[in-house]
Amino acid sequence: MYKIYHNPRCKKSRAGLKYMEDKNVELDIIQYLKTPLSVEELSDIFVKLNNKPSEMIRKQEAIYKSDFKGKSFNEDEWIRIIAQHPKLLNRPIVIGKHKAIWGDPADNLDEFFK
Repeated sequence: MYKIYHNPRCKKSRAGLKYMEDKNVELDIIQYLKTPLSVEELSDIFVKLNNKPSEMIRKQEAIYKSDFKGKSFNEDEWIRIIAQHPKLLNRPIVIGKHKAIWGDPADNLDEFFK
């Protein structure tokens, strides 16, 4: 079973979800804007992604431009910021047993099937 952190209003997130569904993968769909992630959950996701939180920020979001652009934060601070403002998290993120993949573009998710 895989988890997908999904925003149904996001074209890229919908593409990632469809990609996994087309592979007939059993998914637990988590709409993380409705069910925000805790700092601990986010920390685990970033370890599995092998990415820094600062690398997974959606810099085109209005909240980023108004509150965070041009400011310096360490990675722990970014995790807390994302927990408070989940819209800043790049999506979709698909979690397997031991790793996670950012599904943009959707064919990045092929890494699960190699």
